[in-house]
Amino acid sequence: MADSGEPKSSSGGDASPSSETKIEPFRMPTVEEMRAQDVWNNCAIRSAFSGVVGGGLGIFMGFLLGALDNPLMHDPDMSAKKQFVFTAKQMGSRSWSNCKTFALMGLVFSAAECVVEKARAKHDVTNTAVAGCVTGGAMSARAGPQAACYGCAGFAAFSVLIEKFIDRHT
Repeated sequence: MADSGEPKSSSGGDASPSSETKIEPFRMPTVEEMRAQDVWNNCAIRSAFSGVVGGGLGIFMGFLLGALDNPLMHDPDMSAKKQFVFTAKQMGSRSWSNCKTFALMGLVFSAAECVVEKARAKHDVTNTAVAGCVTGGAMSARAGPQAACYGCAGFAAFSVLIEKFIDRHT
């Protein structure tokens, strides 16, 4: 029997063209894409971006937690307007505090991870652990050396857990 040249399916039925897997050809990146990648691989730019995004997240978290954390007013003589102004000031100060903390955390972590990654020429969990240790130690250094050690260990462990969780779900 002569072969008709059409592909045969192993299930015995007719193979529909939509069920076949299409393989896309490899496409070389354009010059603009390579320049954008080079810019993003710069540790200073990556760290600054992480600091800005961390600050934005800190503002959001500050407003959210500041709105939920305000206790009931102890002074019943306060008008609604004064209560609103008091609550808004508390939310604003908490947002600014969280903004600075999250911005510093994002900046230090991203800078440390990028520098370690460039020095080791590898992208693995060790970079995350070292960056977490540097960040945790830097964030808690004001409280003394013991707190810096605990901050280093805690933030490194947290960073590794988050990295493993994200790698598992991608």
